[in-house]
Amino acid sequence: MKKITLLLSIMALSAVFSSSVLAQQTASATSSASTTIVAPIAISKTTSMTFGSFATGTAGTLVMSPQAVRTSTGGVKLTAATGSPTAAAFTVTGEGSYGYTVTLPSSLTLTTATTGTGTIKTMVVDTFTSSLASGIGALASGTQNFTVGATLNVGIDQAIGLYENTTGFTVTVNYN
Repeated sequence: MKKITLLLSIMALSAVFSSSVLAQQTASATSSASTTIVAPIAISKTTSMTFGSFATGTAGTLVMSPQAVRTSTGGVKLTAATGSPTAAAFTVTGEGSYGYTVTLPSSLTLTTATTGTGTIKTMVVDTFTSSLASGIGALASGTQNFTVGATLNVGIDQAIGLYENTTGFTVTVNYN
């Protein structure tokens, strides 16, 4: 009887200890959260793009570099008669030392007022380029200036007159 009682006591103690060994263990840790609000990025135009004046009789192009240097191809002949050629210029502001990318338009159309025949004539501006290497800028002390050039495509016997795009073109900047 003593052996049975002893054996039952050992079994009961074993069950108690084994169930406490298999019991779930819990742990917890504390973490904090934070965020930083930075100055919003902004862009403003400081100078509009002006291709200046030229003469033509056949098709060609007039290229305005971001450094405001004009070159021409085909029948486009550069003149100095009117207009000061300038690349478009922009100022970007935002959080100091942050990087950003520039998105340029794909094209825009310049139009004339109606010609003597009542027809509106157009020329397309495309191949926009910026003075920023690969379209990537870096704000030094929260500001940076850059310029934009493009290619003006001139048609055969393009009508004489002033060609404009009064709605402008959009240049977009975003933080990297």
